[in-house]
Amino acid sequence: MADQTDGPRPGDGADGGDGGARVPLDETVQIRMAPLAAKAARRARAATPDPDPSPTATATATRVRRPFTPFVIPKSPAPRAVLSRALAVPLVVALVFVLPLAVAGRSQPDVRDAVFWLQLATTCYAGARLSAMVLATRRRLIQGTVWLFCYVAMGVAPLAQIVLEQTPTPVVGTRGDFTMAVALVLAGFVAFDIGALLSRHASEARLSRPRPVASVNKRRLYLLVIFAYAGSALLIASFGGPAPFFGSRQAISDELTAGGTSDSQVGSAFLRGFGTVPALLALLMMTRWLVVSRRARRQPAVVLPWAGLVLINAIVNNPISNPRYWFLTVAFALLFTAFPRSPVVYRAALAGGVALAVLLFPFADKFRYDEGGRKPTQSGSVLEPLVMKDYDQTVMFANTISYVDSGTGHTYGKQLASSAFFFVPRSVWEDKQLDSGVKVGTWMGMTNVNLSSPLWTELWLDFGPLGMAGGLLLVGYAAARTDRRFAESGHMSRDPGNVMATVVPLIAGYSFILLRGPLLQATGRIGIAVLCLALVTTFRPEEHKRLR
Repeated sequence: MADQTDGPRPGDGADGGDGGARVPLDETVQIRMAPLAAKAARRARAATPDPDPSPTATATATRVRRPFTPFVIPKSPAPRAVLSRALAVPLVVALVFVLPLAVAGRSQPDVRDAVFWLQLATTCYAGARLSAMVLATRRRLIQGTVWLFCYVAMGVAPLAQIVLEQTPTPVVGTRGDFTMAVALVLAGFVAFDIGALLSRHASEARLSRPRPVASVNKRRLYLLVIFAYAGSALLIASFGGPAPFFGSRQAISDELTAGGTSDSQVGSAFLRGFGTVPALLALLMMTRWLVVSRRARRQPAVVLPWAGLVLINAIVNNPISNPRYWFLTVAFALLFTAFPRSPVVYRAALAGGVALAVLLFPFADKFRYDEGGRKPTQSGSVLEPLVMKDYDQTVMFANTISYVDSGTGHTYGKQLASSAFFFVPRSVWEDKQLDSGVKVGTWMGMTNVNLSSPLWTELWLDFGPLGMAGGLLLVGYAAARTDRRFAESGHMSRDPGNVMATVVPLIAGYSFILLRGPLLQATGRIGIAVLCLALVTTFRPEEHKRLR
């Protein structure tokens, strides 16, 4: 047998055949993939006695054992999401310092009390965390949208309201309740971050444990498409055609009232939910299929159903007849699904979202009413849009604190249970809780009780300050773990049927609704989405049933 030693063989010259001047192929791969193992191999060769101490062989061996520059092949392509310093520094300065201080600089000395300084600190903290999400080398969709909402709705907007001494809804409690609300919001931010940090310390064995990959079953996806067509057609037919969907939200509400379903929140939620959610989810999955698979783009059986879903969503999920927060869900989910690996789109969505939320979002409510009931928009100050009803989250938190202190007390899980079992009729469950916003608004004596109830309020109303902090810690942990799994297997996967690559963008978009609240209104669509996902998801690697 031929000699398999790594040293030079007797009789071989410096350039001869397969002698000592050539390194075996397996060792070359080892050097490239594991520099430490290659170094140990070189030490072992140096300790082995040389059978031919001739000068030529010694020179050859010396040349072989010369240090080799290690080259590590990365497990995945190098991240392209590193933002240049010329863009990163202005972004951080603008979000953390310029915008908060520009708003705070308009304040009068008499309003600079504890609430003012706490809110300024809260805004700067949220700005720093949003900057970190934008500058991250790995896309964090859920955490990014959470901090976008926190920065605008619970940071800049409440700061502007304090500066202008105007609030979207009246503050019925004391100034101390407002101070406590702002302090609890900041504590919730910290708890969310602690949960995200704890998710990094999961054991290596748990992270490396093989998990079954959820994928979309092709046959069941077509069933979902048919179900989406049927649900949307039923919704459109119930309004007498597509015309009301391009009128106003008031027209939709009038149609529901005429149909006798306005007295039942469950009935209207199911009617709108089954007409909108399956259509959106089917569109996201078909879009993912077309984006990833070149083969699918050449198949009419894929392109034509997708085109039909685009038309249906343009009717039932358009921004005219739907709440703006729902349209944000549709827009973000489609954006992150259509551009699964683009850091430019990710950063533009987060950084540009701040400008859009401040400048355009409050005025997008013009489609809510008919011409007769539409109020002219007045903006005497650049901060005026931030004191509109859209940004009443912190104010409603303060009012909820006053509501609990008035003698009602905490509900100890009843509110959360009512949200989880939203489908149970009140005729069966007599003690089923109302929406948190409706409950507090009625106590305040408001005629319009369609008020927000942010996640901080829901958790505090049920479990108090400690329960609120613990709940937001769990939310931060779950968001960070989901973002990590998405970065490791979701958007990097070339499988067009990867469920994670579709679900995470949808969760990221829907987080605006979950954070704004009330949860009882938000859980209806979640239940329908879970049913649709259960229909199409499979964990069996059957090649003929997978999307290709």
